[in-house]
Amino acid sequence: MPAADPALLVGAETADDAGVYRIGERLALVETTDIITPLVDDPYTFGRIAAANAISDVYAMGGKPVTAMNLVFFPACDLPGEVLSLILAGGQAAISEAGACLVGGHTVEDAELKYGLAVTGLIDPRRIVRNSTARPGDLLILTKPLGTGIVSTAIKADMAPDGVADAATGWMTTLNRTAAELMVECGASAATDVTGFGLIGHACEMAAGAGVTVRLDLAKVPVMPGVDALIRDGLVPAGCYRNRDHYSRLSCCSGLSADLLLPLFDPQTSGGLLVALSPADAGQFLARAADTGCFAVCVGEVLPRRESVVEVV
Repeated sequence: MPAADPALLVGAETADDAGVYRIGERLALVETTDIITPLVDDPYTFGRIAAANAISDVYAMGGKPVTAMNLVFFPACDLPGEVLSLILAGGQAAISEAGACLVGGHTVEDAELKYGLAVTGLIDPRRIVRNSTARPGDLLILTKPLGTGIVSTAIKADMAPDGVADAATGWMTTLNRTAAELMVECGASAATDVTGFGLIGHACEMAAGAGVTVRLDLAKVPVMPGVDALIRDGLVPAGCYRNRDHYSRLSCCSGLSADLLLPLFDPQTSGGLLVALSPADAGQFLARAADTGCFAVCVGEVLPRRESVVEVV
């Protein structure tokens, strides 16, 4: 049920990346939180990944992160305090890189280690980028390659080649700051960040909210090096199969290899932005991305609503 408060500009109705609450004529708060379990062995790197993942929701709305609060679940009887210190240091590094301020947090003793942030951002209410406002004719740009869920599964099994693990870690610790700034400058019509539901899952949310169909070009979707080999070795997270089982009912992927499709269902951590822009604005985005060193690939287009919410060709 939609909230009665007229100041709530974006709530939970369209499964958007964050809530937006107006506090002035030209100022609103972007509110989000996210917590994850470790994906890598190094505590500092885990902290950076978890923080970048949480901050990404603010970027996906076109906002600027301003404050963050640590949320920690820590098995104090099983791990030394130095591990917690390193996790928080990694989180602080990502928060500082985002230009935000750590204002506090809360720690709970728990059997399983988990870390994340509650993040507040600021945005002009006239420039909110929602996930539900894509238009037929828009092109779709993805700003990070896929595969972090599969690589993380291999890391946990100690079966990820060093180069593959390092590349995935590099992407997961990369903020979506530049991509978000570019999408606002270029007038994006819609955006979402690609996280736990995979590319197809988040594309389904984008299409359903806007009443359109998203068409993805499989050959253009970027996948991290080494992911195909890991799939052949069976190193696929359970979440990937859950996403496939659920979202395949809403998408049309007939005639395509099941293994080639798996990265599209792979649950991402700190994934890239999926941005919808008019063809002219998409061209500007790609040109500006090339100038700034921001990864960006056109992976599909938005069509008027057809039988399936998402088509993969």
